[in-house]
Amino acid sequence: MNERRTSLFLERQSYRRRRLVDVVRVLPLIGAVLWAVPLLWPSGTEDVVSTSNAIVYVFTVWLVMVVLGAVLARILSRAGLGEEQEDR
Repeated sequence: MNERRTSLFLERQSYRRRRLVDVVRVLPLIGAVLWAVPLLWPSGTEDVVSTSNAIVYVFTVWLVMVVLGAVLARILSRAGLGEEQEDR
């Protein structure tokens, strides 16, 4: 009769941490999709994108992904999520 009641809803802080972890897990996929965008740019027509513009785009995406990953890692480390993940 001493059953533990589980709540239907998560705490707000726990829910936000889980969503941040979801973003971190999807971040490489987002980066891969953004890196593939230059493959869709027109070639062989009048509206050709120059190679230098494509390289600038690729490195800009790379830089944004690195900065975003660092920011998310810092936020998650402040939340103490690293200790919780080690227990699993």
